[in-house]
Amino acid sequence: MNLPEVCGRVLDNTVMVKQKSKAYAFIDSQNLNLGVQELGWKLDSKRFRVYLEEKYSVEKAYLFIGYLPENQNLYKSLQEDGYVLVFKPVLKDRDGCVKGNVDADLVLQAMVDYPNYDGAVIVTSDGDFHCLVNYLYSKGKLTVVLSPSYKKCSVLLKKAAKEKIAFLNNLDKKLEYKERKRGK
Repeated sequence: MNLPEVCGRVLDNTVMVKQKSKAYAFIDSQNLNLGVQELGWKLDSKRFRVYLEEKYSVEKAYLFIGYLPENQNLYKSLQEDGYVLVFKPVLKDRDGCVKGNVDADLVLQAMVDYPNYDGAVIVTSDGDFHCLVNYLYSKGKLTVVLSPSYKKCSVLLKKAAKEKIAFLNNLDKKLEYKERKRGK
């Protein structure tokens, strides 16, 4: 059997397989959930994890979340859905409002894991992440910034992500939580 010739070169029968790029997601859970709630719907965390894997090849999804002992069932469910939880201690103010800022933790994790992924998916609308997004973009490692809402997304973040930004505004049909019926 003769091998085909292209531009004067004989091609061998070796098949080049393009390796799928590996992406990690870094999710600001408070920003994500509040942003989606402001849109009038509730996020289905399991569907969102599948969406990240199918759309962006996310192999590992870090979820940065405040830790409250009474939320054990939520944490267990999120881990079962495939998230790696990174807990942030929270404080309650005089009015009992819970406050926990995950920004530094998310940036640190993204940089610690930098050699391990080909692309990063940053899920937030918070402009405090513009420096991380800028850096990842400049190094060719930004897959996308996923912001819950176009209106609430920081201008700094939009500028840093350039064309690599997407919004969850119109994904409610795909990602909205719906009560699962028990029984039959």
